[in-house]
Amino acid sequence: MPTVHIRFYEELNYFLPKQKRKKSFSTRFTPGDTVKNLIENLGVPHTEVDLLLANGSSVGFDYFLQQDDMISVYPVFESFDIGRISKVRPQPLRELKFILDVHLGTLAVQLRMLGFDTQYQTNINDDELAQISQNKQRILITRDRGLLKRKAVTHGYCIRSKHLKEQLAEIITRFDLRGSIHPFTRCLKCNTLLSSISKQEVKGKVPEYIFKMYTEYKNCVSCDRIYWKGSHWKHMLKRLNDMFSNEQKTKNDTAPER
Repeated sequence: MPTVHIRFYEELNYFLPKQKRKKSFSTRFTPGDTVKNLIENLGVPHTEVDLLLANGSSVGFDYFLQQDDMISVYPVFESFDIGRISKVRPQPLRELKFILDVHLGTLAVQLRMLGFDTQYQTNINDDELAQISQNKQRILITRDRGLLKRKAVTHGYCIRSKHLKEQLAEIITRFDLRGSIHPFTRCLKCNTLLSSISKQEVKGKVPEYIFKMYTEYKNCVSCDRIYWKGSHWKHMLKRLNDMFSNEQKTKNDTAPER
């Protein structure tokens, strides 16, 4: 079988076995294989890739591999402008919307709490997730690499961490969401945008001690839930402050000396 030489850069190494990380290695391929088949056979979902080079030239996922090709695979660039090079990922979605798989329910609630349009259902299979992602133009968030390798999925992200705080930080960093956070504007149960409601309108609908303690309320017109800035609000604000403080500390710790 013919052989190519390939290297994956930066966070794409997460998907590789340790012996293949951060270096070029040789691998065999079947004649007629595309570079997309190759990188996904090696464990990297195409949704994680932003740029492909074959022998120094930009190529697409449909590039047919040749003997002794040198393939370079790059992740999504957040701060490096490659606008003049042919990126393999489609253009960013006009409206940022997510759909999460059945194993990420708590993360879905957290994203809704931050104000992001997040679809989540417990009774949905992988075929339906992929089709909704494609038809409704929602970014598919999952820890299932195989799901992200489906051709129907054009926008997706593979969660690395198993811990909620780190998962949330991943999403905010990966999609540059820091400036788009609008806490407590969506219903945590059904994802509907909330509407303001007067204090008198909630009388008898919330516990008496809550009615006495708070003056501002919001209501979900879909499921009729009522929200106020209680402990969830305070905990989320603290979590965000901690997250951004740690992010800044990391930047300062890794900044080059002058």
